[in-house]
Amino acid sequence: MSLHEMGIPSVDLNDFIHGNAEQKKNFVAALGHAYEGIGFVAVKNHLIAEATVERLYTEVKAFFNLPEDTKKKYEIVELAGQRGYTSFGREHAKGSNAGDLKEFWHFGQEVTDGDPIKTEYPANIFTDELTGFNEVGIQAYRDLESTGRYMLRAIAIHLGLDEFYFDDKIKNGNSILRPIHYPPITAEPQSAVRAGQHEDINLITLLIGASADGLEVLNKKNEWVAVTALSDHIVVNVGDMLQRLTNGKLKSTTHRVVNPSREKWGSSRFSIPFFLHPRSEMRLDCLASCVPVGETPHWEPISAGEFLDERLAEIGLKK
Repeated sequence: MSLHEMGIPSVDLNDFIHGNAEQKKNFVAALGHAYEGIGFVAVKNHLIAEATVERLYTEVKAFFNLPEDTKKKYEIVELAGQRGYTSFGREHAKGSNAGDLKEFWHFGQEVTDGDPIKTEYPANIFTDELTGFNEVGIQAYRDLESTGRYMLRAIAIHLGLDEFYFDDKIKNGNSILRPIHYPPITAEPQSAVRAGQHEDINLITLLIGASADGLEVLNKKNEWVAVTALSDHIVVNVGDMLQRLTNGKLKSTTHRVVNPSREKWGSSRFSIPFFLHPRSEMRLDCLASCVPVGETPHWEPISAGEFLDERLAEIGLKK
């Protein structure tokens, strides 16, 4: 099933960045319609080059092919999965005790301009074995962060805010690039899937095309529908922070990664999402413009940092 058939439109980011006033207006309208509906949109002409994506996937596969003992050198449990390696089955979906059938790596923010927020973040962990993995990971992080900045500018316009409302809130934000490996399935799974149904924590997620099918989203009819990424698109979806900020106006859609058919159990799946987070002090209190007169906001006031800590505990990465 194509993205269009399931209600996920394709938009051209070039229309927003370089288009005329009409093209920019139409981009914002299409984006807003998608995010108030299914919460996902496919984006072409984003800011990460095809060559960077190809190199990134090559390096990611090389890392996950390293011996288990080598990968474990980079798992620092006290960092609660914020940087480096997280081994198979440690993370689970909110409300589930079954570990997801995946292992992953986290690249975080590199603060280079003297911003005191640097003290809030653990240093990135870099591999000794694969210097290319380190280099292309940081490059992809920067490219996706830039893409996300433009997406949030369009979202701000849709919400009736100043176009640059989010800029200072995401500058040196706590974003994460997460290369994920779903290994071959070697025995009948008990209750876990590759990634249990969940909503993302952050403002928006930018997903570079996965190496195999498996991503499904829950539509308004409560039906699971498969999403297959197009080679020249990235998929960008709303996270819980943005849903909360907009009092539910923009939808953080439930999604999951299902196990393949039995004949494909022997195949790995790779996926690389970029979770765009703001600075921890950003308030997620519902925007007054998104709360109807006389009604109470759906959620209590909270900061992005407080919300992140709550959710990391819920998914098993933080005590």
